Amino acid sequence: MHRRNLLAAASLLAAPAIAARAQGFDHTIRIVVPNAPGGTSDILARLVAAPLGRALGQTVVVENRAGAGGNIGADLVAKSPPDGHTMLVLDVSVLATNPSLFTRMPFDVERDLAPVQMLIYAPYILAVSNALPVRDAAELAAWAKANPGRLNVANSGTGTLTHLVSLALAAHWGAEITAVPYRGGAPALLAVVSNEAQLTMAGATQSQPYVVGGQMRGVAVSGPRRFAALPDLPTFRELGWPQPDAGTWQGLLVQGRTPPAMVARLEEEVRKVLEEPAIRARIAELGGEVQADGAEAFRRRLRADTEALGAVIRAHNIRLDG
Repeated sequence: MHRRNLLAAASLLAAPAIAARAQGFDHTIRIVVPNAPGGTSDILARLVAAPLGRALGQTVVVENRAGAGGNIGADLVAKSPPDGHTMLVLDVSVLATNPSLFTRMPFDVERDLAPVQMLIYAPYILAVSNALPVRDAAELAAWAKANPGRLNVANSGTGTLTHLVSLALAAHWGAEITAVPYRGGAPALLAVVSNEAQLTMAGATQSQPYVVGGQMRGVAVSGPRRFAALPDLPTFRELGWPQPDAGTWQGLLVQGRTPPAMVARLEEEVRKVLEEPAIRARIAELGGEVQADGAEAFRRRLRADTEALGAVIRAHNIRLDG
């Protein structure tokens, strides 16, 4: 009897791995991050790798493949075997904008990549230099319109979402701004702190300490609700501003011809990983919230962003490859 119980217990422990192999997960899984270590995509990939590996009964490794605005890493996944063992984690805005920013793409986003699951959403804080004589959103819009070209707006790089959203806001205000690209969000924030630039947008994790500490003045926030730490700042939606849900949308994708059953299994297992309290707590520390609405919602988001952001890119004739 004792031996039978031990065998039954062993069978139960082995069941997840056996089920995973039955669905084709039978060797090491790679999560490709198309930028350098240390960024949000990299942190998220490493956060979910181990628990996802346990669920699938396989080792999951993270591989950084930076370059060409994310295209190198994304192309690696687009051209990988369609077996669910090579995944991509990155900000969805990169996939939505690159087809318009680059004359030639090495892959087709719609055809060669299949959305699996959104991971997180982290909203932006729009903030201005303390030296700028504006106190709220209405005064900012009025000042920008009355001073064409004098509002230097720091962004995290040409063609990034912070760049494109600032252009959309300026058009809405009827203003002309000077877009100033920096090598990432952190240098852009420091430019506003030092009054080298007058306005910027960045994720809450990066920018909230500067605003709370009084080193710059918060004006508005993106996303569905006001920030608990900054309750006086209205949302873009409250103000009637464009791109109200701008921010960091991080998602996971696989090769576009991956069998639907494998995509569905990954979608479900990633959702379960994101529900783990320790994972949710870490994501909150990153200034985000879990956004696991499934593959179809992810696909709709990607299509909508591709259309809306592509229109901004075309209107301003922005190109990253000449």
